[in-house]
Amino acid sequence: MNVYMGWDPREQVAYDVARHSMCRHGPNTVVYPLRLAELPMLTRPIERRGTQLWCPISEAPMATEFAVSRFCVPFLQRKGWALFCDCDVLAFDDVNRLMESADERYAVMVVKHNSQPTETTKMDGQVQTAYSRKNWSSVVLWNCEHPAHQRLTLTALNAWPGRDLHAFKWLHDYEIGELPRGWNYLVGVSQPLPAFMLHLAHYTLGTPNMAGYEHCELADDWIRELAMVEATCLCSMNSGGGDG
Repeated sequence: MNVYMGWDPREQVAYDVARHSMCRHGPNTVVYPLRLAELPMLTRPIERRGTQLWCPISEAPMATEFAVSRFCVPFLQRKGWALFCDCDVLAFDDVNRLMESADERYAVMVVKHNSQPTETTKMDGQVQTAYSRKNWSSVVLWNCEHPAHQRLTLTALNAWPGRDLHAFKWLHDYEIGELPRGWNYLVGVSQPLPAFMLHLAHYTLGTPNMAGYEHCELADDWIRELAMVEATCLCSMNSGGGDG
């Protein structure tokens, strides 16, 4: 299955860890970074106000560059199923197993969190925003050829406030299916799950390489994966296989 992963230059390490964990558990997994410069269909304005990204359409801050790029997935892939996920995740299972839950009736399938954040900041000091269906869009199994996606036009993609996109406003409620909650476990937020039910952890408040989150829940698992990434990079450099 193709995985389209949010990408932000400030979170390259998180992306590398997430990608490594997915490919390690699912060798047939292909991960594509959603870089803004490579998404010509996305023309909506983005401003920078100091260290904060700002969406003038939404009149609201954006925590990452991939706040809206996730909604490009049905434009990038017209057939079959695809997965989007934020880059601050860690796979404990093969994401291709999500196809066991895939149901053609639905345009998208998500973990339907009832998330009401109490924090005012997250990650590296970014503003924590509240909106309808918070965190539903952080892991999305897209049924790319579902006819309901025809309502998500390029005009809507580039003109709707982000909160409407994140709430899947182009879909009826009955077109949004539900995934088992272990496929988007919110670290430090979700009610604890037994290990056998944990498939994909989402470090939504901050990954363990960020100040203040070094000892968060499941930090040791993320740090072990980072060590594997660094070991792989070192081996590549030592064998002459690095970029250069």
